[in-house]
Amino acid sequence: MSQNNNTSECRKNKHLTERERYRIEILQKEGLKPYEIAQRMGKGTRTIEREIARGKVRLINYDLTYREEYCADAGQRIYEENARNKGPGLKIGKDHKLVKYIENKIIKEKYSPDAVIGEIKEKELKFEEEICTKTLYNYIDRGDVFLNLTNKDLPVKRGGKKRDYKKVKTSHKNLKGTSIEERPPEIDNRKEYGHWEMDCVVGKREGKGAVLLVLSERSRREEIIIKMPDKTQKSVVASLDRLERKYGKEFKGKFKTITVDNGSEFLDYKGIERSIKSKDTKRVKLYYAHPYSSWERGTNENINKLIRRFIPKGMDINKVSNASIKYIENWINSYPRRIFGYKSANGMVI
Repeated sequence: MSQNNNTSECRKNKHLTERERYRIEILQKEGLKPYEIAQRMGKGTRTIEREIARGKVRLINYDLTYREEYCADAGQRIYEENARNKGPGLKIGKDHKLVKYIENKIIKEKYSPDAVIGEIKEKELKFEEEICTKTLYNYIDRGDVFLNLTNKDLPVKRGGKKRDYKKVKTSHKNLKGTSIEERPPEIDNRKEYGHWEMDCVVGKREGKGAVLLVLSERSRREEIIIKMPDKTQKSVVASLDRLERKYGKEFKGKFKTITVDNGSEFLDYKGIERSIKSKDTKRVKLYYAHPYSSWERGTNENINKLIRRFIPKGMDINKVSNASIKYIENWINSYPRRIFGYKSANGMVI
């Protein structure tokens, strides 16, 4: 039977199948030109020409010379690779304003991807496109969506190893003050304002040079950061003295309790609790967490990570100006938090 009488059904606007690629290979070996193959198969001439060019391979002859031939297997493999890489169109690629906004927030303002998306929704900011947190992470992971933003710019990388707190041993030695075990249980529910956690953020060398005294309020996640000349009991008490003078009569209402770890700088519980007004008057009640139990001051630990976005480990805090510290404090208190529906500490009502 003559091949000229073949009336294969035309599949317009359809990708070539693997079977059709094998047919192209057979027809070309019979000596047919691309336009003749196209007529036989009911395809466009340019479709056949592109497919032949895509699937060409270099073969060696018996005399060690080379020739080029169309190979259906090669054409199919390239087609499948291109199909995998194609994927759906990127919505964010059409919205340059949104791209610029996200890059600025993460790179310059040190926001997390979740905080960026949450703030957009909470403030009802309008852009041409709308994406979710997971999609934004996926775009950043691709590495070819943003011009300036990469995974290296993320403040916290995903997929970190979680610590197994159940395996941590606790000790009650050298606990002179009041243990966290005696702290009223209602403080744990975080409903009442005025219960704080306190810690030190060190700089270039442990215990050497300037450090930051940080106080984190448990209900609103409000932050107070104070630069101290050193990590000593004397500096801690002096910093709280300044706070008491600053807030005056409002101090006792603002600072009801403070929870600290067992660091040497916090061991003077009498000096921390004592008011500057009188040695017999308490300004605040102090509680000590268990040794090696940082999760008992989880608010402190999480907010310290925010501070490290600006002051990484090893930085000399002596060189950090008071204006910079105030900026970091205001930034933290203005940072949108998922737990509050992406409102900030400044946006919460006492």
